[in-house]
Amino acid sequence: MNQSFNLCVATETIVNDAQQLGVTVDELQRICINVSAQVIQQPSLHLRLTYQLTLPNQLLAKQLNWSMWQQAQVKFDDYLWEETCLECFIAGRLINDENLTDAQKATPYIEINANPDGRYALYQFESYRNPATLPPTPLYAADGQARASINWINNVKPTLRYVENPLFNDPSVANKPHHYERSFNVSVIQRSNKQYVIANTVIEQIHPCVILWFGEIALYFAPNHASPPDFHNRSHWSKFEL
Repeated sequence: MNQSFNLCVATETIVNDAQQLGVTVDELQRICINVSAQVIQQPSLHLRLTYQLTLPNQLLAKQLNWSMWQQAQVKFDDYLWEETCLECFIAGRLINDENLTDAQKATPYIEINANPDGRYALYQFESYRNPATLPPTPLYAADGQARASINWINNVKPTLRYVENPLFNDPSVANKPHHYERSFNVSVIQRSNKQYVIANTVIEQIHPCVILWFGEIALYFAPNHASPPDFHNRSHWSKFEL
């Protein structure tokens, strides 16, 4: 079973963005991003996030900042949102908050960042953008000893795993879709009540989102947007249904 999300582009600056990129507003709105969340049982329990991106034409593909995945790049790194970034926000109560009243409970959440080249970061927030330090506070595994990490899925087809659809000058490919895909796992545990937990946080809400950089232009994608775009705004997050 999986939970699927269709992401849409934020529109506050879309007219100006389209002009600078040399495309139409309609072409930007036809950028298709689907994110699927799936709980995988074997060989170990984890949450798998798969990001599938389709650009409507070659002009956008030429301008997209999308790096080739490299094993040597797989490491924790900060400020990934300054480049093309695959993100997911996860919220829920802490497992040690069960005896507190609703008023006493914190509103913590986790932010996952991943660059197509293999770099990643997981952060822990106590409440909305708190603590406000930059870079944010790293998320640690449940044992508190090591930083939480992701595991990239490498068994995708090479035509999807790397920069897809070579950009020929042949006019026949100018308006053909260009496809990109990345997938990674995050370790979870399952409690006796069937709930899933990441590093002491029960998964109750989920909000996958993407920042695509085209040169100096950033486009923001999410299932639902605040205005102006704010991925941290939990009122726009979805209930986790797995």
